[in-house]
Amino acid sequence: MDKKYKKVFIDALSLNGNQKVENIKYNEIDEWDSIGHMTLVSEIESAFNVTFDTDDIVNFSSYKEGKKILTKLGVKF
Repeated sequence: MDKKYKKVFIDALSLNGNQKVENIKYNEIDEWDSIGHMTLVSEIESAFNVTFDTDDIVNFSSYKEGKKILTKLGVKF
């Protein structure tokens, strides 16, 4: 699941595959602005067949936090 999660991040934010995505945070890079945030949420929901609630969307502030949210939603890493 780690590879799948990382790929969703790279694809949704149009990142260079060589970038170290594990440490990025919301609004820390140009690609992860408010529009990128909603694109990323949508892509993650689709890829993992989950639904983020409002609190999850607000709390989704980093790559690592996203993994915590997915774990809470039943995704195993």
